[in-house]
Amino acid sequence: MTAAVAVSLFACELSRVISLQANDFELFDVPLQFAQDRTQIDARWKALQREAHPDRFAAEGAAAQRVAMQWSVRINEAYQRLKDPLKRAAYLCELQGTPVQAENNTAMPAAFLMQQMEWRETLDDTDSAQSLEALAEEVAGEQKRVQLELARLLDDVQDPAQAVGQVRALMFIERFMQEVNAKLDRLT
Repeated sequence: MTAAVAVSLFACELSRVISLQANDFELFDVPLQFAQDRTQIDARWKALQREAHPDRFAAEGAAAQRVAMQWSVRINEAYQRLKDPLKRAAYLCELQGTPVQAENNTAMPAAFLMQQMEWRETLDDTDSAQSLEALAEEVAGEQKRVQLELARLLDDVQDPAQAVGQVRALMFIERFMQEVNAKLDRLT
């Protein structure tokens, strides 16, 4: 069998499972929404990887393995977006025609900016593990609240324009939480 025929057969076999035009949600056969079942995403990722793993096509030759590798990369990229609430929310906004554009649009409500300043001041002024743990708990609570608001805006209200502001807030919260955890690690 020629390499071209092998690649063609491989592409046909894989297309039964995966569509080239599918968005991440279609690829993983999950609802096009923010709220997701992580175990379902993980299980689908494993199943897709089994179907497209390059080793499965070793007998088909190098060309088929390259195509399988490209599919594996596509599957992994989709998995990274779907399993992470921040990436998933940004992707949903983009799919609905409202990209986040965080690098160009940093506008945030005044109350959120004040909260950021208070958190930053607390982080800078404390060297107590107990105080940092309390800050981490507060920030985690806000992170959960923003995720719930994203679910409401994207799934219930279907307002990606409003969701974009919450995505930007979640970006800050996640970066800030990393800083809090890094300082906690240095103290403990």
